[in-house]
Amino acid sequence: MGKSKVYYLAQDQFDKVPAMIEKAAGDFIKENTLVALKLHFGEKGNKGFIKPEWVKPVAKWVKTKKASPFLTDTNTIYRGNRSDAVNHLMLAQGHGFKIEKVGAPVIIACGLRGQGADEVQIDGDHYKSVQIARAIRRSGAMIVLSHTKGHILTGFGGAIKNLGMGCAVKAAKYSMHAGMVPKMEVDKCVACGACVKWCAGHALTLVNDKIVLDDQKCVGCGECIIACPKGVFDVPWQMGGGVVQEKIAEHAAGAVKDKPVCYVNYMHFITRNCDCMPTEKEGALLDDLGILISTDPVAIDQASIDYINKMAGKDLLKELNPVDCTVQLAHAEKMGLGKREYEWVA
Repeated sequence: MGKSKVYYLAQDQFDKVPAMIEKAAGDFIKENTLVALKLHFGEKGNKGFIKPEWVKPVAKWVKTKKASPFLTDTNTIYRGNRSDAVNHLMLAQGHGFKIEKVGAPVIIACGLRGQGADEVQIDGDHYKSVQIARAIRRSGAMIVLSHTKGHILTGFGGAIKNLGMGCAVKAAKYSMHAGMVPKMEVDKCVACGACVKWCAGHALTLVNDKIVLDDQKCVGCGECIIACPKGVFDVPWQMGGGVVQEKIAEHAAGAVKDKPVCYVNYMHFITRNCDCMPTEKEGALLDDLGILISTDPVAIDQASIDYINKMAGKDLLKELNPVDCTVQLAHAEKMGLGKREYEWVA
């Protein structure tokens, strides 16, 4: 078999995405099916999330196939505006994801508190079955809309991470992060409490104006690392660079098993951190680079990484977060999700 094709559009051509999806994927949406448009609605204060006006043409196109699109994501394990379906829906609406604006409803795929799962059998190194959000699993097809950016634990966030972490229920997210207890330099702590606010496992407390971590409660989500303004916490890179990425790739395999899928990567507003973090004080590190479309999640992520680094003139992603982000690609390829070799079609 030849290389996987990855199609390129300029960023201002978002209205042409549907035609390119059809060119890449063909007639993969059948009549009377429920089609999941998987995306990230952005945390409060985040500016990098995919914009509703970019999603609208995709939803409209799905309707021309006499199918029904819905916008979807799953609840987070960290404490924030996306940790339960009620507040998640309110946040999505606040960011413009309204039926009258996009032409499709928002459905939180894992239910009220992130427990709505279907068990999917896979053949991975870490899992033989994974828990995928029920609404995603039971959709008839999926279009995965991903904002490409850096990520403190995986080095890069694109289609594979949107699938693996983004389609998993809370219990699965905890499992993927298991063992990721951060390193600490307590002497740097100024008792601001920012990390306590975001700690998913309620593992952090302030004692005598210094932070204390209960390793047994830590779920490894990494939010303390991002929240702390003084650098008290750091990633155990040997874990983030390998096992977590492999676990994400295995959940990605479960998310797309026996399902027709097409992928769209928006290479805009490239930041160090993912869309779970506010970006009010952090501008884009690169100008908008364009949009990629493919039926291969491995190829589209490899192409995104290559293009971001090419336009930066350096290995920008490795510079932002010192972890080999290609581990997820290699393991996804091993899992049969796609190929790292690709053909760029402009």
